[in-house]
This record gives sequence, structure tokens and C-alpha cells, in this order.
Amino acid sequence: MKKQALLATVALVALAGCTGKNAESTASSPSNPSSPAVSPKNEAEKVAKAESFTMVLRHINIRETAKPTLKLLEEVVKKTEQDVPGLKFTLDGVEDTVNRNVKLKAEMASGSQPPIFNLFGGADTQNYAKAGRLLALNDIMAEVGIKDSFFDLREFTVDGKIYGLPETGYIEGFFYNKKLFEETGIQVPKTWDDLMTAMEKLRAKGITPLAMGAGAGDAWVANMLVNSMFVALGGPELQDGFAKGTTKWTDPAVVETFKRIDDMKKKKYIDPNVLGLGFAEGQANFYTGKAAMLFDGSWAVNAIVGEKSTVKDSTGFFRFPDTGGKGDGYLNGGWSNGYGFSAALKDNEKKAVKTFIKNFYSLDNQKRTLVETNQIPAMKGVKDVQGANELIKSIGEQQGSAKGAYPAFDALVQPNVKITLETTIQELLGGQIKPEAAAERMQKTQESANAAGK
Repeated sequence: MKKQALLATVALVALAGCTGKNAESTASSPSNPSSPAVSPKNEAEKVAKAESFTMVLRHINIRETAKPTLKLLEEVVKKTEQDVPGLKFTLDGVEDTVNRNVKLKAEMASGSQPPIFNLFGGADTQNYAKAGRLLALNDIMAEVGIKDSFFDLREFTVDGKIYGLPETGYIEGFFYNKKLFEETGIQVPKTWDDLMTAMEKLRAKGITPLAMGAGAGDAWVANMLVNSMFVALGGPELQDGFAKGTTKWTDPAVVETFKRIDDMKKKKYIDPNVLGLGFAEGQANFYTGKAAMLFDGSWAVNAIVGEKSTVKDSTGFFRFPDTGGKGDGYLNGGWSNGYGFSAALKDNEKKAVKTFIKNFYSLDNQKRTLVETNQIPAMKGVKDVQGANELIKSIGEQQGSAKGAYPAFDALVQPNVKITLETTIQELLGGQIKPEAAAERMQKTQESANAAGK
């Protein structure tokens, strides 16, 4: 599905050690000496005369593990303020789920969205674009020379117009503690049966097989595993068909997925305290060595190799194992999370947005994203990956050997379907609903959402 883009990404990882300058570096070379001289005094007077204005920039880099990402953003903000006379940014850090599901949604409904904000692709972008809240970026991208620079912008594209730019890419899979695997005599699972055998051996030794924190507003954490499982069993076309009405949540692959999640919880393969923990707490249980595996996105690398990690030198990664289903060999991945911009901008604010995009989306920053924040670049052309962590390199290898990738289900279904699945999976993990009933509830919600959208 996205094979070409995937291979392109892994190619940059495989080219470790290569060197080369990029177009952005060339563009940022010293000023042409033949240009008219501007004295510091005159420049200062020009800045002083510029009308001051403030713009809010909403980001989600609030966790300890996001500090390197925040540092890069702050540097871009500072440079953009220097490039645009009178501009002063106000950084608004908001937890990602709160931003996506609560704050930004309310702002979009009232038309009070900030000028620059973290944005998800897929259904979120489609809804906000159709409501006229998002700035189309095609002309700006052409003007700053990045219109062909990204691996994949499909999740941010509506009717040919691009409404957001991904910050990084991602894939999802199992991180595992090599030391615990070795001590327990476990090989990297290649099939679902291998995985279940490994989990049973770990549980028998008193080790939590799978770390997970899916309590409160973090049910999306469990749904990453659910998503990968029903696609492995039913194929990518299964989730493509929910909103179209061509497939159902009551199809055998989904019901079987709910049964397997229920079974894993009952056998204590999933952390028994899964509903009492948030995302960050579940993640920490892995990188402090309390659990043997973690199902997470490649964004977890930064935490796993961070200062608080006890497993930074003993963590591996493997794709979702084969189930014998139509989706074997594919992985959940893409370029879904980035920045969007308000359609309601004044001329000076639009100039600031254009300058921010030019400064933020450069190959130099994409390389820093890989090397300093341990995340997959969103733009093509990063060839020098010297200094990148070995774990992110191994993820790139897994990515490149996959059949292809598919987006997260919530990029394809209506927001209410996403929210219902989050509630439902928490009830399933809590033993409050049976797998068959969970599937029937989801199908009813899907049918209502489909009918409302027609």
C-alpha cells in the first residue's frame, strides 16, 4: 500500500554513514555580498517600527520524553520570530489526547482555533477542512519549495488540497526486553502461537508479559493492539470498509480480535492494572524493566533510550506476528500527526505561518528529528543518518521488509466510532462486556455514523 514510501524511509536508514548537503542548507547560505548593505542601526529601526503581534502555537510536547522535540520546536520559533518583525509566539503545550479529542474539537466547533496547532490526519482533517477551519497549504508549499518533499500526505489531503504537514512518521509493533527473553529461553515470535507461548513462559516466571496503560482517556493505547490484530486477521480492506458499509465490526476477524484481547487479559498476559494506568505509566513499566514487552509506536523510542530507562541497551523490536490471516506481513504506519493552520489568518499572521513552515520543514530539522528525537522523518532526502540510535535503525529495517503499511483505523472512521471503540475496549478489559456484544455495539455505532454522514 505504501510500499514505495516505506522503502524510501528504510533506505535513509540503510545509508548510515553517507554524507551530503541538502537543498535547505544551500538555501540558508550567507547573504549575497553584492546585496545592498543594511546597517544594524537601520535594521533595528525597521524592527522597532514593525507592528507587534502575538500568535498562539499549540503543541503536544509536554512530557519529559518529548523535551528533545520541544527543544527543536523552540529553536524554530525563535528563528521565525527573528525573521518576522514584530512577531511573538505564545507556546501552548497541551496533552495530545486532550488537544485532539477535547480542546481543538471545541475550538473548531466555535471557530476559535489557534493560528498553528497540532493536527491529526484522516477524519479530523477532513471534518475541519469541510468546515472551512483549515488553511490550504498548496501555494505556500510551492513557494517555499517543499511541495514534493514529503513521503505521504494522503491523510492531510482533501479534494486535492493539503491542509496539514506531518511532523514525523511512525510504525507500530512490539518492543521487547532482550535480556528477559534470553533468561526465559524465548525467541522473537514469528507467529501468533509463538507470541502466546512466549507470554505464558514469562507469566509463569512472574514477569508481566505485556506492559500497557489504557486507563482514563488513554484507551487508544489498547486500540493500537486491537487495530493491528483485526487487520492481521482480516486484511487492510476490512478497516477500509467500515465507513463505506462494505465490512462490519461483527465480521469474524473483529469478533476474534475481541476474543483474543479478552483471553490475554484473563490469562494476565496484559498488565492486570491496565485500566489503573495511563499511557506514560504503562510505557514506563517497560523501560524500567518491569514488563517484557510493550506494544507501541516508534515514537516510544525516545523514552526507551532515555535517561530513566534501564533497558536502553537491551531493547529490540518486531512486527506484529503472522496470524494466518489476510493482513500478515503488513504493519500499522504512516504520517498522521503534524501541524495544521487556521484559515482565519490576517496577512501578517499568514506571513508568519509561511516562515514557520519554511523554518520547521527543512532537511536539517528532519535529520535532527531522526538523530536527536529518535523518530522517523516525514520528508524525503535525509541521507546522512550518522548518529541515529540502533533501535530506530532496526525499526527502519522492520519497516522496509514489510509488505506494506496501513493507517490507524481512526483515520478512516468517524470520530464517534473511535470514541465508542475506546469505551468498549476499556469495558472489555474490565470484564464488563462480552466480545460478541462489543462487536454488535460497534456495528450499531458505525451504522448510525454512516447514516448521519449521508
